[in-house]
Amino acid sequence: MSLIGRRIAAFGPLTPAAILALRDSDVPPTTATQDAALAASTVTPFSTSLNGVDQRGNMLIKDLLWWTLGIMALIVLSFRLLDIGWSKLRHVSTMSAPAQGQTYWRKSQWSWMPSLKRNIIYAPLWKKRHNREFKLSSAVSIGTLPSRLHFVILGIYLISNIAYMFYEDWSQENKYSLAAEIRGRSGTLAVVNMVPLIILAGRNNPLISILRVSFDTYNLLHRWMGRMVVIEAIIHTAAWAYVAVAGEGLEGMDFRLLHDNFLASGFAGTIGLVILLLLSLSPIRHAFYETFLTFHIILAFVIFTMTWVHCATAHIPGGLPQLSWMIAIFMLWVAERLARMFRLAYTNWSKKRGFTEAVVEPLPGDASRVTMHLPRYVDVKPGTHAYIRFSGINPWENHPFSIAWVEHHPEADALGEKAENESQLKAGTTSVSFIIGAHTGFTRQLYNKALSGGSQSIRIRAAMEGPYAGHHSLDSYGHVVLFAGSTGITHQISYLKPLIQGFNDGTVATRRITLVWIIRDTESLEWVRPWMDVILRMPRRRDILSIRLFVTRPKNTKEIFSASSTVQMFPGRPNVPTLLKKEVEEQVGAMCVTVCGPGALADDVRQAVRDVQNESSVVDFVEESFTW
Repeated sequence: MSLIGRRIAAFGPLTPAAILALRDSDVPPTTATQDAALAASTVTPFSTSLNGVDQRGNMLIKDLLWWTLGIMALIVLSFRLLDIGWSKLRHVSTMSAPAQGQTYWRKSQWSWMPSLKRNIIYAPLWKKRHNREFKLSSAVSIGTLPSRLHFVILGIYLISNIAYMFYEDWSQENKYSLAAEIRGRSGTLAVVNMVPLIILAGRNNPLISILRVSFDTYNLLHRWMGRMVVIEAIIHTAAWAYVAVAGEGLEGMDFRLLHDNFLASGFAGTIGLVILLLLSLSPIRHAFYETFLTFHIILAFVIFTMTWVHCATAHIPGGLPQLSWMIAIFMLWVAERLARMFRLAYTNWSKKRGFTEAVVEPLPGDASRVTMHLPRYVDVKPGTHAYIRFSGINPWENHPFSIAWVEHHPEADALGEKAENESQLKAGTTSVSFIIGAHTGFTRQLYNKALSGGSQSIRIRAAMEGPYAGHHSLDSYGHVVLFAGSTGITHQISYLKPLIQGFNDGTVATRRITLVWIIRDTESLEWVRPWMDVILRMPRRRDILSIRLFVTRPKNTKEIFSASSTVQMFPGRPNVPTLLKKEVEEQVGAMCVTVCGPGALADDVRQAVRDVQNESSVVDFVEESFTW
């Protein structure tokens, strides 16, 4: 073969492209032939790269969504700053005033505030029910209803996502180009929503202290943001698959999924999100919470990794534009986990004193009193909670419990004296105590271990992560009403000693405290007996504290007796509306009503607080709860 012939042969058969062959052919093309020839230009390109993706629109939508979330946060922050400033002013002006001198603060200074509290801020979504769970059976829960304020916030978030999702050019004639645009928009929104999703999931979320919004609220937002991310990821995958199947068929799509890291990682991330959504359904989550939590962490790590790989291996220089967001998301997730580890290590280990040790006492009424002796000083505010774990009892699990009692042990000076000055106090140690009801799983194992110890208590190596929360200060209120149900007393009793001490020192506005505790039988009194003995012996306690105990199932009617006029015991359940109205009639200054207990009790107290909202009284409401 000649040199020219060999060079021509090197190019292989010179077969023209389908669309060129049609143009050069003398045979009139049929409709079927035209459709096949045009497929490459009307379908296939829109399943790859950023072809058909409205990238400028996506970046605009990204900014709009972040502005939507940011504006809502700024509105909440503005209200919080106003509330904090008003509380500080009330605190300073009333902490040295007698009860009669707080009349100004008893009345609402804004005529619209009582109505806002009654109808929006404190109102359940529908009628009365809010924190009481809906149950299919005694073991299967399907969750709770949000408040109206939560519903408004969630509604704005969800509607804005839907609006941004479907703000597309629907006039396009090429439906595959439209599918590519939807693919780009949904993928962008899914990654954009992952940023606040991760921030709100963290226990060390800085917004908790800045906005003074409970972790429980952030957990609610986290769940709904997660659901939105899953839906958007499914739309993203389905929009790509629609074009891929039209252009290459199922076999072609499957081949690309198996041999293209970009597509395989994205598909794996979507599968992980779908599995996570199914596991997070309320009946499954509540029935197998420990298992769900473990899989949740593992799947979250897998999803983030796959999404990172998906963005990094795209067939465009530098990867997808969302790669930097994924790096930020991963860094936030790792930073929050490292913060937990650091906090755990710092709180529970000291070079001088070693590790934390817990004393666990089994108590009547299927409960354990746990006192953790920390090896260093820890500042613990009233109304806080901590996550605790024990060696030998599922040490990989940690659960939140309210801190009931705190004692600081100052370090002795050179002469062996333990003066409680600030320097010696902070050089010493801290003991924190909890009451843990024995239900199932972890709490039952702890109680059984303590019961089988053969003595009044057992010692066990433990660790505490926290304290968390504690941003609801009651120091500026002249009147405080604390409702507790069963082990909910742990949250409420943490306020009593600091408030009474502040009353004696003239550093708080509080002049009247009413504690209402509902228990099943008198055995529950043993849970808090050592701490209550300290409180009842405090100077001037009778001038400020009134305790009302309601025993719903007394074993003997003779057990129901009132020790004094300030500590009274009653059979049955309290009439919460009547009780609260009586407190409002005798109100001193601004009032705060708090509740910690079963959902039904919390809903009763919430409704009673709504009923007394009017311009002649300021009654604030705080609910302490852990919902999952």
